[in-house]
Amino acid sequence: MTMTAPSIDHENDSRPADDAALTAPTAALFRALGEPARLTLLRHLFTGEHSVRELTDHLGLAQSTVSAHLACLRDCGLVTVRQRGRSSIYAIGDPGRLATLVGAAEDLLRGGPHPEECTHLAEDLS
Repeated sequence: MTMTAPSIDHENDSRPADDAALTAPTAALFRALGEPARLTLLRHLFTGEHSVRELTDHLGLAQSTVSAHLACLRDCGLVTVRQRGRSSIYAIGDPGRLATLVGAAEDLLRGGPHPEECTHLAEDLS
């Protein structure tokens, strides 16, 4: 995914009618990825498909909490779910593109910014 700057007509000093509408989907994706438990779930799903029970055991979280995180990731299109008997089996929806996104974030952080030190995000990270 490449970000492109919105075109601005400097002669009329006009901007896109609704910047928020243009950025809302990307902001929603980053909100979904901004929860540490969801990132941990995704990292574990990169090892292969897992049931809710397996993910609950791995994270040590309540089943209802894991299910809520998985629902968010599913609704955002990051994971897929299929039934196997009475179990729901989750997998990464698009492993290549998601690995590229997470890898790009890790590359950006390597030797660079330190968002965990941002005082504006302190309440979000606690």
